[in-house]
Amino acid sequence: MVRTILHCDLNNFFASVEILAKPELKDVPMAVCGDAENRRGIILAKNQIAKGYGVVTAETIWQAQRKCPDLVLVPPHREKYTKYSKIVFQIYERYTDMVESFGIDEAWLDVTGSLNLFGSGKGIADDIRTIIKEEVGLTVSVGVSFNKIFAKLGSDYKKPDATTVITKADFKEIVYPLPVSELLYVGKKATTALVKLDIKTIGDLALSDRSIISSKLGKTGEMIHDYANGLDYSPVQFAHKKREMKSVGRGSTFNHNLIGVEEIKKEMLPLAENVAARLRCYGLKCTTVQITIRDPKFKTITRQRKLQKPTCITSEIINVAIEILEQSWNMDKPIRMLTITGSNLVSKEGSGQISFFDIEEDEENKKAEKIEYLVDDIRRKYGSSSISLGANIHKSPSVDGDKSQ
Repeated sequence: MVRTILHCDLNNFFASVEILAKPELKDVPMAVCGDAENRRGIILAKNQIAKGYGVVTAETIWQAQRKCPDLVLVPPHREKYTKYSKIVFQIYERYTDMVESFGIDEAWLDVTGSLNLFGSGKGIADDIRTIIKEEVGLTVSVGVSFNKIFAKLGSDYKKPDATTVITKADFKEIVYPLPVSELLYVGKKATTALVKLDIKTIGDLALSDRSIISSKLGKTGEMIHDYANGLDYSPVQFAHKKREMKSVGRGSTFNHNLIGVEEIKKEMLPLAENVAARLRCYGLKCTTVQITIRDPKFKTITRQRKLQKPTCITSEIINVAIEILEQSWNMDKPIRMLTITGSNLVSKEGSGQISFFDIEEDEENKKAEKIEYLVDDIRRKYGSSSISLGANIHKSPSVDGDKSQ
């Protein structure tokens, strides 16, 4: 079955949101930028007028002002961009629940299952453009195709406020003449390597010898060769798909270098508290504790240890972390940065069976967990500084002897 994939790209998104608040900016060359006082700040977005002067995203402010001396500079308002992005994504979800974000202003939609309800892919794209313009005041360019890669090419093909359809029947006419750098995941290094092979367009890449591209660019070369030939079967993810959490960590770069056992342990405790509290919040436990240490010269080491039993208890995490530290680091040497991470996570409910001999110890763990959950409740209600958890630091922790780097 041929899929119908849309790629929606909000036009000049940051600049367009700023114009909604200040319509007078629409009629002058303007750009959203970093610190305007620092001429080395960069351009984050620009409106169509500034684009006409040759102003481009990611160039420095002074470069943009050389092209356009009258350029009006506007500071970014990220909370506004997040707000409008959410509004637009809710509009996408009127047509399908298969909406995959590709940044704050771009998304893929798989509308294959919605065609009977809403019409053709082009019809849906045009409807979305009209609704976003009328309800939100922004414009969007939409690519419609049979895979994600060509849909993305379609949204870039014609801007602003346009729909471009690329089908299996005509993709060679539209796609092949485009510069090879226009293909998703073909960056500067890949482009340079391909040009050396006299591959300048997507068509050149599609018709090239796949084994030669692979020899120069490895797996990436094979992937982009497939993409150039329309061979992309990657699915569009569901809008609210939950990502599997693999680890929970907390690090800190200190204002001064830490030296000595007591000072180091003192700074490790809040890191372990944060990790344990977040594990409990997510209903998870870790089966491995990892620490990362960096000295003032940026030498970095990472060490970890597997636990005999999963945990979300601060005292157990900090005890293991300290033991790893003492066995891996000269405590008289300075530390600039420390991170504690709980990894290899399991659900709280499915964290393993308890043997007959562990019953007493398990009861103690349950009491400790209950206390820490109580502390979490108090902090949520009265603030994070309302109560201090007196962790019982550095008893003999229950760990396996395995260590990996």
